[in-house]
Amino acid sequence: MSTIQIILLLVIAAITGIGSVLDEGQTHRPLIACTLVGLVLGDLKTGIILGGTLELMALGWMNVGLAMAPDTAIASVISTILVITADQGVGEGIAVAVALAAAGQALTIFVRTITVFLIHRADKYAKDGNFKGIEIMHITAMAFQALRVMIPTLIVALISVSAVQAFLGNIPDVITKGLQIGGGIIVVVGYAMVINMMNIPYLKPFFYIGFLLAAFTDFNLVGFGAL
Repeated sequence: MSTIQIILLLVIAAITGIGSVLDEGQTHRPLIACTLVGLVLGDLKTGIILGGTLELMALGWMNVGLAMAPDTAIASVISTILVITADQGVGEGIAVAVALAAAGQALTIFVRTITVFLIHRADKYAKDGNFKGIEIMHITAMAFQALRVMIPTLIVALISVSAVQAFLGNIPDVITKGLQIGGGIIVVVGYAMVINMMNIPYLKPFFYIGFLLAAFTDFNLVGFGAL
């Protein structure tokens, strides 16, 4: 892996880390993060396939109240790096991504706990009318979120390919296949949550019409998008 690629991966890691708290650009979503990593590493196809697979799994991953969802940013970036550099399959990528998402969940809770201090400092600056201080607190908090993904990404990027292959090769098939099956179940749960969100009278006709068109016509996703 070249120095330019490592730098670009760190930039992507920073963007995904910040995106996981800003949400506006959805840059932390697997479909975007994995695709960007695949583009940098010269294997766009694998990035898109892995991102699409993880995106289906992550449909139901969302923060509700104080419950923190698994971290899609770390899972997407690092799993794609490992799969592409070690020339592994999507199954191994899913196994790694699930473990990384759980570890990232604990890490993001830790980082968000640190940013509580910054928020209180921003409150103090607000009382004093110090807008520059508020801006600095916001930027510092986002920097912590960026580093949360950048540091693990840098460590993985510096690991030799043989070590990565050995690590992924030692994952038992029962774990890999089990997580693939579990991922399929999570996809169903994610779709069910989306349908529940669409349980609004004026949206239901669009859902039923789309379902019927998909079942009885040859429309593809481009056609549905146009509709």
